[in-house]
Amino acid sequence: MLDLDGADVRHGISFEGCWFEQPVRISGSTIRTLDFTASRVPGLDLAMTRADGKVLLRQAVVDGTLNVQRAHIVGELILNGAAVSTSDEESWAVLAGGLVMEGGLFCTGAVIDGGLRMPGAQLAGGLHMRRARLRNAEGTALLADHVVASGVWLSDGFSADGTVSLRGAQIADLLTLDGATLRAPVTALDCTRVQAGALVFTPAEPPSGRIDLRDAKVGVLHDRPDRWPPTVFLQGLTYGSLHESDDAQAPSLPSRLAWLELNPGYTAQPYEQLALWYRQIGHDNDARRVLLTKQRHRRRTLAPPSRLWGHLLDWTVGYGYRPWLAGLWLAVLTLVGFAVFSTHTPRATEVDKVPPFNALVYTLDLLIPIGGFGQRVAWYWPPGTVAWFAYALIAAGWILTTAVVAGVTRTLNRN
Repeated sequence: MLDLDGADVRHGISFEGCWFEQPVRISGSTIRTLDFTASRVPGLDLAMTRADGKVLLRQAVVDGTLNVQRAHIVGELILNGAAVSTSDEESWAVLAGGLVMEGGLFCTGAVIDGGLRMPGAQLAGGLHMRRARLRNAEGTALLADHVVASGVWLSDGFSADGTVSLRGAQIADLLTLDGATLRAPVTALDCTRVQAGALVFTPAEPPSGRIDLRDAKVGVLHDRPDRWPPTVFLQGLTYGSLHESDDAQAPSLPSRLAWLELNPGYTAQPYEQLALWYRQIGHDNDARRVLLTKQRHRRRTLAPPSRLWGHLLDWTVGYGYRPWLAGLWLAVLTLVGFAVFSTHTPRATEVDKVPPFNALVYTLDLLIPIGGFGQRVAWYWPPGTVAWFAYALIAAGWILTTAVVAGVTRTLNRN
């Protein structure tokens, strides 16, 4: 058994191609370069160790836990092509909580059975997991909550059987899942409160579990709309720009509205964020369509009377995002009123003291509830169908005016 706990080793250590029958213990030590390339180790403990050089486990096989918790490595930790596994269902294959890396953590092509746990790790050189395979199907394959990293590459064939958790991670540059495969029974990717310069979500196929992006903040979001799973939590997600894959053009509106529908229930913020993005790039019509869709989605959550009022606002002024509809309704009602009143004769309220009857002006007087042209108070209809039609025009005028005021108020509040 090799036990160097607490040792101060002033030279590099190399065990290239070696086979160990007992776990190796080098915790709490100060070392230089440590090389286990192509070696087989039944467990390696480097907890709280300081390495002033590199730690190399290329093509190594670790049949037990690799423990680098709270270690400080000045160079790189390289696990390219390594295989790390643990038979203990209660243990993690790799423990790296609090790891401080001045270089990068490289796991290209590595296979980790039992999951990688590294909450609070600081990775100045980034986390590189291209073509890596992580397996912990019933639990978490990668637990990297609150990691601080220059970049995270879970791409180019990366696969995870189990949840990938990056809750609260701070990634200065790129977080990419380009070409990744994510499988999990419930949550495939948890990016709650993640901050990243750019997020590339273009996996090889839609994840089998849900994606959680609540309260995440990214500078640029690159994605493919057909790669999202059926459930995506979007509440609180903010982004500076939005692109489909490598296309620098604005994303298509139908695909974006369908994307928002993946968020369970009704939440206003994702619609507001998307509308803000469209306004920023000068697509005001698309922004209004997004906000109109938001109101229609909200309407489905309301009580029947409120839903009825919502339908009325939608039909009349499009919730304030289509104010021209009110003008269209007024024009139609004006023509209908003119046609009806032109073929019937009203009664004067005071004989020989009222202005001549004008069917067009009378119709406008009924439809416009504010002010007046003097026709409505000068003429009236005897009880009957025409009288009820006049009352209906008065009601329609009030409804249209109220709808226009509500729409204008909403527009002013939005601006």
